[in-house]
Amino acid sequence: MAKRRGFFAEMQHQAQVGAREKERAQRQYAQAHARAVRDAERAQAAAERAAVQATRASDQERKRLERDAKLAHEAAMQAEVDQRNAGLEATYTEIDRMLAATLDVDDHVDLEDLRRVVEHPPFDRPDLEVSTPPLQPIPEPPKPTFVEPEPPKGLIGKKRRLEEAKVAARATHDKAVDAWEAEMAGLPAKRAEAEAQHANLENQRLEQLATERRRYEAECAARDEEVAEQNASLDALIANLGYGTADAIEEYIGIVMSNSVYPEHFPVEQTFKFDTSTAELALKALIPGPDKVPTIKAYRYVKKDDMIVETPLSAKAAKDRYTDATHNVALRTLHEVFEADRRGLIRSITLEVGTETIDPATGIETYVPLVAVGADREGFIGFDLSAVVPSATLAHLGASVSKNPYGLIATDTSGVRRS
Repeated sequence: MAKRRGFFAEMQHQAQVGAREKERAQRQYAQAHARAVRDAERAQAAAERAAVQATRASDQERKRLERDAKLAHEAAMQAEVDQRNAGLEATYTEIDRMLAATLDVDDHVDLEDLRRVVEHPPFDRPDLEVSTPPLQPIPEPPKPTFVEPEPPKGLIGKKRRLEEAKVAARATHDKAVDAWEAEMAGLPAKRAEAEAQHANLENQRLEQLATERRRYEAECAARDEEVAEQNASLDALIANLGYGTADAIEEYIGIVMSNSVYPEHFPVEQTFKFDTSTAELALKALIPGPDKVPTIKAYRYVKKDDMIVETPLSAKAAKDRYTDATHNVALRTLHEVFEADRRGLIRSITLEVGTETIDPATGIETYVPLVAVGADREGFIGFDLSAVVPSATLAHLGASVSKNPYGLIATDTSGVRRS
């Protein structure tokens, strides 16, 4: 058998998984589930508040609050039950509708939709594209101005004291002039040093910008190359599919199967191989065993034990659901392949639906076929699957069907005829 998923198939599978999760979140049962969660949270908060209040009240008041706390706790437990049952109902609805869920979907895949266009993120170091702020000029210091001293007060020694003040003022002025001249003499060196530092910062910026630009351009080139390679592979796939080569048909069917996303609690894996001499696709669908499918009918809260307990499905209900799911997978798989293959490259399909289990006699994992069926394209595409009973359709196709899939009773896969 061929590998289940190639590159394009895996890409589609991941996209479909994401789409399924988004769709599930939007369904009506999700609203009920969210409502149950809110109710549970409110009830739990009320129970906690009542319990806290009960510890602070008088005996009489405490009894009342304890009753309130008990009622709030019971409401919280019931809300939890409602939440679990909503999830359970959603799970069973998905499993029961596996065939119906695909009938409103066009399973054909336009391979051109898989063609990629390069999307480069913006350059992530725009800060380096901004020039270093311009250098602030270093101004010349103002030349000191001689300031005449104030005339001394008083009459005694006024002239002498004035002369002394003038001498001191002149000395201070001369000292300030010397300092000014020294500062003026050093000003060119200061300016040159500042200009050198500014130029060094700008050079560092330009060097770092060039380095980051080269890194960014290399990343863009790698993205360009990756997308070009993928698109070249897509071109080859489209061309080979036009020629009807086995590898291309198998790759295309892998993409189709990857689009077919099954319920979380009932995953299905397919392997397949195409025979160009007969235009027949041999396909195997592996489904989960009965022990992997939920068998809980409902949850309920038992007040006297303060426990949430499970009510199991009846043996008949569990058996019927698993049997129906097995039949639905068989018809869904045939439908999706034939509908997707608009060119009619696949003329017939031989399909097995089975599961894996541990053989109780050997302890070794073994494959158990549950449905074996063959179908020709011309006959099958005329069926209205929205109105059929799957077991009757399989019988019409001459399928070999397990008498008890739930009990893992294998079916005979030899001699299955096509319609």
